[in-house]
Amino acid sequence: MSSYHVRHCGGGGGAGAGEEEEEEEEEEEVVVRRRRRRAAATVRVEDAGEVRGLPPPSPATGPHAGGGRSRGARRQGETIAKGHKNYELMLNLQLGIRHAVGKQGPITLDLKSSAFDPKEKVWTRFPPEGSKYTPPHSSCDFKWKDYCPQVFRTLRKLFKVDAADYMLSLCGDQALRELSSPGKSGSFFYLTSNDQYMIKTMKKSEVKIFLKMLRAYYNHVRSFENTLVTKFFGLHCVKLAGANQKKVRFVIMGNLFCSDYSIHRRFDLKGSSLGRTTDKPQTEIDEYTTLKDLDLNFIFRLQKHWHQEFLRQVDRDCDFLEQENIMDYSLLVGVHFRDKRNLLASEGSFDSDSSRASSPHLSRGDTDPNRFTKIKLGSNMPTRAELTVRKSENEPQIIGEPTGEFYDVILYFGIIDILQDYDISKKLEHAYKSFQYDPTSISAVDPKQYSRRFKDFVYKAFQEEKVDI
Repeated sequence: MSSYHVRHCGGGGGAGAGEEEEEEEEEEEVVVRRRRRRAAATVRVEDAGEVRGLPPPSPATGPHAGGGRSRGARRQGETIAKGHKNYELMLNLQLGIRHAVGKQGPITLDLKSSAFDPKEKVWTRFPPEGSKYTPPHSSCDFKWKDYCPQVFRTLRKLFKVDAADYMLSLCGDQALRELSSPGKSGSFFYLTSNDQYMIKTMKKSEVKIFLKMLRAYYNHVRSFENTLVTKFFGLHCVKLAGANQKKVRFVIMGNLFCSDYSIHRRFDLKGSSLGRTTDKPQTEIDEYTTLKDLDLNFIFRLQKHWHQEFLRQVDRDCDFLEQENIMDYSLLVGVHFRDKRNLLASEGSFDSDSSRASSPHLSRGDTDPNRFTKIKLGSNMPTRAELTVRKSENEPQIIGEPTGEFYDVILYFGIIDILQDYDISKKLEHAYKSFQYDPTSISAVDPKQYSRRFKDFVYKAFQEEKVDI
């Protein structure tokens, strides 16, 4: 058991109106760490030009290609400055995270069962004037909750997260950025200034699902270093003072697209076809548009070593999610085109033969898994994307026909949205939509069928490179 003072309460997801909870102050002081200066990266920016009315992904090529880090690049989201409706909430999050992460405690990989108990939570009160164990602050009075703190401290260790860097990213001088619109679930997303971490607000039901599967999740990511499932670093709750006693629950996770390269195109892939296309016209699609299954116009050709590891890991991850009764997850894929002209050619902007003649190609060194330590499954992977075309727009063809046109790309991918179980609402959704549409085309299916369909699709989208480069 850690040195945290733990209050065992009922209802792991927090209380509703009229529910009573007892808060106790913790008896440890906040450890204050000195902030380390961040070296400014020298960024080379090139003029990529306008593409069919789209804002150019800047810059075209090179390692510093605007993956959220380039000074001149357009940043995703709105900075939460003073006066923003969620400014005080951001301060609360940062104060709580600094308090939680600053604590020193023993870390062991062999955690006791009690560490995973959904009732294991830590409440701390943060009065504006400060207390014996919390600093004074300019925000409102609030209470802070840590869920299963020992487990997440150990997960951060497993994921090789440096505590000082983690705290600096989340709680440094730079403000968080709020994404422009909430996700389909109604959750809001926040990005750290360095794009390394993402904060997602959660429903009480999602928190319960996560806590229920936390032990299995821990065992899975501990067993498989190359797992593609989302990396989670902390689960917390802010309870605001006042009449409504509003609660905001949130999880901290890694940002899949934190990269030194621009992400020119991103795809959210489920393996279903109903409604699986963007509703944006072509002229409005940019690097932040999330495209879907029927928008995918590539087959990604992985080198033999990486393809075999990809098949093995997707199989393991899907087995884990199926066992936990999880469905509706996606493979999120980010594509960086090594030559910007290849992106234009893939969208029919100019003659593709000239593109192939001038495009840089991969060498053996680029795809040697032992050469670059930065390359790992799902991150910074050089490969080739083969353009595909669909035969008919009337009958959805989930994977198009290969054309023989190849583009050199760098891939980032991972399995996201893993906190939706096959509950009564999803069963009703499946029953209702099955009367109107082909049951195999809808997203809401039971976990076993979902896993099988998901794997069938991604195995077609990611194939082994047959050509000796």
